[in-house]
Amino acid sequence: MSLRMELAFAVLILSFLASFVSPDSQGDALNALKISLNASNNQLKDWNPNQVNPCTWSNVNCDPSNNVVTVTLPNMGFTGTLSPKVGALKNLKVLSLQGNGITGVIPNEFGNLANLANLNLEDNNLSGGIPSSLGDLKKLQFLILSGNNLSGTIPESLSSLQSLITLQLDSNSFSGRIPEKLFQIVKYNFSGNHLNCGPNFPHPCATDIDESGPSHKLSTGTIVGIVGGIIFILFIGGSLYFVCKNRRKGYKREVFVDVPGEVDRRIAFGQLKRFAWRELQVATDNFSEKNVLGQGGFGKVYKGVLSDNTKVAVKRLTDYESPGGDAAFQREVEMISVAVHRNLLRLIGFCTTPTERLLVYPFMQNLSVAYQLREIKPGEPVLDWPTRKRVALGTARGLEYLHEHCNPKIIHRDVKAANVLLDEDFEAVVGDFGLAKLVDARKTNVTTQVRGTMGHIAPEYLSTGKSSERTDVFGYGIMLLEIVTGQRAIDFSRLEEEDDVLLLDHVKKLEREKRLEAIVDRNLNNNYELEEVEMMIQVALLCTQQSPDDRPLMSEVVRMLEGEGLAERWEEWQNVEVTRRQEYERIQRRFDWGEDSIYNQDAIELSGGR
Repeated sequence: MSLRMELAFAVLILSFLASFVSPDSQGDALNALKISLNASNNQLKDWNPNQVNPCTWSNVNCDPSNNVVTVTLPNMGFTGTLSPKVGALKNLKVLSLQGNGITGVIPNEFGNLANLANLNLEDNNLSGGIPSSLGDLKKLQFLILSGNNLSGTIPESLSSLQSLITLQLDSNSFSGRIPEKLFQIVKYNFSGNHLNCGPNFPHPCATDIDESGPSHKLSTGTIVGIVGGIIFILFIGGSLYFVCKNRRKGYKREVFVDVPGEVDRRIAFGQLKRFAWRELQVATDNFSEKNVLGQGGFGKVYKGVLSDNTKVAVKRLTDYESPGGDAAFQREVEMISVAVHRNLLRLIGFCTTPTERLLVYPFMQNLSVAYQLREIKPGEPVLDWPTRKRVALGTARGLEYLHEHCNPKIIHRDVKAANVLLDEDFEAVVGDFGLAKLVDARKTNVTTQVRGTMGHIAPEYLSTGKSSERTDVFGYGIMLLEIVTGQRAIDFSRLEEEDDVLLLDHVKKLEREKRLEAIVDRNLNNNYELEEVEMMIQVALLCTQQSPDDRPLMSEVVRMLEGEGLAERWEEWQNVEVTRRQEYERIQRRFDWGEDSIYNQDAIELSGGR
């Protein structure tokens, strides 16, 4: 192959790869638009920059492949500018921002919106000219820029827009001649400018004129264009209606049938796949013990390699009763699959047989936080302090999304370092979320069943079996202590040093004694900021308060980790703790009984349960 052919082939490959837009870049582009528009705190609140997929955001619609196709933000009161990063939305078909107070210019990058069919920027305060790059929008049918402060000449490049049906440029400050071909558009309006049109020129300034003005006869091709445009709009509207309708209804889907030897797989939410049993059996070498990555309350996890060499983690659920059968399991799986966030483990697919339920996830090459803290092999690098801080914040953001942005909200019920995985960049990815509900929802004869790991379970959940998002907050607090100390939540070896078995009690004691250095993982070799350690310990102790009502929400935890509101909350907690200790000491002085007295044990409970 010649050098020229090799270069041409390379360019072709790069062009092909460039045609794909990741969900991350779509979210980044929309978040940049939100910022540039000066959206207030009450506007676009669910446009979360940490969320991988923006398809659940308000005023955004996507196609079945999770490509953003419409952004409709009319009459929202925005006063900012248009972000050039919107040009990254290669699949966008409709962009409607009319009726705002948007200033600045129309970015040249809008010419990169290759699939755009409708651009409506009417009734804003835009200035400058029309970018000639808009002439590259070969699929554009509606261009509406009326009622702005646009000026200059109308670019000749707009003449090449063969699909254009409507062109509304009225009530601006355009001047000069109008490209001749633009008068052939089905509906145009150039009035209210300083353009060469009207009674003194060959063409009227608008197609909508009174009977005294020149007639505008529609050709057969024009009529066909109008009909085609209407059909296109109805098609797009109908498609979006059914997509939104299905999203609202949730999980009514055709029940899958696992056909032996089946190769083809149905695609459901977010490219969720249904795997054949044989496929996963081969991938895991018949679920070989040598491929076991871990084992927990929900079953074993196996490393697997699919036929296309994709590495996966296959969770084989145990303790599963399914009176509702395959359809019930599928509804629960789809509920989990729509929770998409960069700090949540993405579900690739699932497999069901009459006796088996399996879930398939991406393989996380750096395994779990627990592994990195306690099980790394000699010679492997220790999880450094900046990475631990990033893990703490990423985990908090993932849980915040489950609690406050999912509908219905999802409660994890087993938050711990072993269930927080690390991707190739050591970013935190919360795993196993929703599995407690997935398993327990099928147990019709059990109203409450505690699931979790001792040492991480909130006291109210352990005593009543009733969980809430505040039980997750407790588990998260214990996980923070794992990150700081590198130790397990329960460690009986501490008895040898006459310390507390529970990590929480051990840290509380050292914190009261102001011995923060004794709390920190020795493997860090003093490579940390003591103030940051103190902050993380404070957040952990606030999260693990006895009363669930006293614990912060995960959104509050995120803000405290980012440095907002922690000092006030900590001071308030300290005052409560001092009062509790004083009450405990008062009772001791009053009764003055021995340490082994049952009454003394009752008094200890007043200081807060373990």
